[in-house]
Amino acid sequence: MEPRATRSLLDRILAWRDSTVASAGFQKWAARFPLTRPIARRRSRALFDLMAGFVYSQVLHACVELDLFGLLAHEPLTIEQIAKHVDLPEDALERLVRAAIALKLLEPRARARVGLGTLGTPLANNEGLRALVDHHALLYEDLRDPVELLRRHSETDTALGRYYPYATEGSTPVAQEVASYSALMSVTAEPLIAEVLDAYSFSGHRRVMDVGGGEGRFARALSHRWPQLEVSMFDLPSVAERATQENTRLQSSVVVLGGDFRQDALPGGRDVITLVRILLDHGDATVLDLLKKVRHALAPNGKLLIAEPMAGARGAGTVGDAYFAFYLLAMGNGRARRQSELESLCLQAGFRRCRALGTRYPVSTGILVAEV
Repeated sequence: MEPRATRSLLDRILAWRDSTVASAGFQKWAARFPLTRPIARRRSRALFDLMAGFVYSQVLHACVELDLFGLLAHEPLTIEQIAKHVDLPEDALERLVRAAIALKLLEPRARARVGLGTLGTPLANNEGLRALVDHHALLYEDLRDPVELLRRHSETDTALGRYYPYATEGSTPVAQEVASYSALMSVTAEPLIAEVLDAYSFSGHRRVMDVGGGEGRFARALSHRWPQLEVSMFDLPSVAERATQENTRLQSSVVVLGGDFRQDALPGGRDVITLVRILLDHGDATVLDLLKKVRHALAPNGKLLIAEPMAGARGAGTVGDAYFAFYLLAMGNGRARRQSELESLCLQAGFRRCRALGTRYPVSTGILVAEV
């Protein structure tokens, strides 16, 4: 233990606070005293919610698997009516419904019916969020022993690592390996795409390339919003093949280019290059190398647009520093970075300056523009 004399005044104050709050006597007093009672109860509830969080997420998972949000989007129903749709015994269904009501996913309505709650309503028409809830079964499998994952993550074969074959440095997945994650990335991209298209105007640009563009959803949305653009996308050959098929089906003019940005140079002469939800999947060395390639591929006065969840975002600290920290650990590579970290990497790669753009939902999207 550090000698008391060498500790700062702040350290000594915080040590006194910790020992006081940890004592059973203080906790009993705080729960009784009128001024501290609301704080004590709020913190007690928050601590219990942390402990019970897995149960809450499984209640959500059950509601998604049974499609309760889609079912109740049309009209409120009774337990008996819902049970017939989902093939569950009424007593078991009532247990789930009460849990969902407590979590504000559902809410009671008149005449003993159940409707969508304030947190369930957005899920009714959000296919991407529902797909992500289903996908989390893989993450829960990997987190059964979080300490072991932390201790041996570089040596451990994980469910998420198998799901994302590109996460292993040097691997080049084939077509059958990319289908599931490409479809998931495509269906979950819509909110982020909307944020980018509303936050940044491409009206003054001519040639735009989306690197790591998956099945081309963002590139097609970009082409549709700004028809004057010459839009291309670049991704692994096996992914580019799926994007080409989708572009053909939708009669899109987006040009699809196949390659591996970890090994290949990027096609040059672009006014803007976008990296939408790409950098957080990779380590710093890979990210810096990619940013240098982007810098080289941009025309004079070109711009790089980075859009992804960022750590340390105001009001969204748990997303980057807790959720993505462990999701990417289980995946086997990458991390959510703070805006300052991304800016530093961009400057190291040769960009002149960076600026952040405001977004409606920083919990899921931060946007950074770097200039050549």
